[in-house]
Amino acid sequence: MIKGLAITPPVLGRISIGRVVEKHGKRLPEKDDQFTITTQVQNKEGWVLHPLDEKLRANAPTKKLRSIPVHMLFNDPDLNLRAEYTMFDRSKGRPLCVGNGEVCRRVSKSGVETLPCPSPDACEVGREGACKPYGRLNVRIGDEKDMGTFIFRTTGFNSIRTLTARLAYFKAISGDRLACMPLTLVLRGKSTTQSHRAPIYFVDLAVRDGMSLDDAVIQAVEADQKRKECGLDQEALDRAAKSGFSNGLFEDSVEERADVMAEFYPESDGSDTNNAPSNISTAPIGLKAKLGARVQQTATSTGDET
Repeated sequence: MIKGLAITPPVLGRISIGRVVEKHGKRLPEKDDQFTITTQVQNKEGWVLHPLDEKLRANAPTKKLRSIPVHMLFNDPDLNLRAEYTMFDRSKGRPLCVGNGEVCRRVSKSGVETLPCPSPDACEVGREGACKPYGRLNVRIGDEKDMGTFIFRTTGFNSIRTLTARLAYFKAISGDRLACMPLTLVLRGKSTTQSHRAPIYFVDLAVRDGMSLDDAVIQAVEADQKRKECGLDQEALDRAAKSGFSNGLFEDSVEERADVMAEFYPESDGSDTNNAPSNISTAPIGLKAKLGARVQQTATSTGDET
């Protein structure tokens, strides 16, 4: 195994709740109120739609894709959803600092250092460098039996917090059978004073439509028993995944970083001279400044940046 290279789940496509558009000569994120499932191929119009997008959209009541049937690949919630505070170098598109609120790995002139991580608001470097939560969720869509996944990326507190809770709860209530639970990725909306009462969208997990929680757990128990009878070793799969993730310092590949930067760390479009570029708040760190910066992020970032 090549050392320093994170070995991540095979990705067949992307799940997003927005897109990147050209505006004033710059690529900027645009929010949406529905899911879009794409391949990993781009053309002049953007990401090419995956066949599953059309298939699932055809059954949606309003043709807006707001729920996706999924299974988790791993029983360990932290393997399905990796969430960290991340700060990128805009000029090179590479992560400069990745932390979990306790410790961080930061790139310096002497290499990669392990330092305390007080969270972005309490970190002088993080406040000035567009450090924000960054999560990646891998799921299997439908009832596919292989280990190919679709990845959903987000820098939204709401999605990260909700998905983290749901994964932990479903793992617990199913008796450590998270990978066997029949689940649905759901898009939810809410309004807050901070968002000027405009709707903001975040991603949640629920059991499949028409199925109670009891039914979902019963199905998970039956699926787990069948897997064991076939010789499938879920614990070994989780161990292999954990080893693969820990093999590299940073998860995203060099090829992916430019797209991550465009979608979640956009340049200013220049339409408002009062806006700080790149979602970086350079104002004094008072309550008013923090609220203003967060409202700006809601207005300019893809998906659920609140």
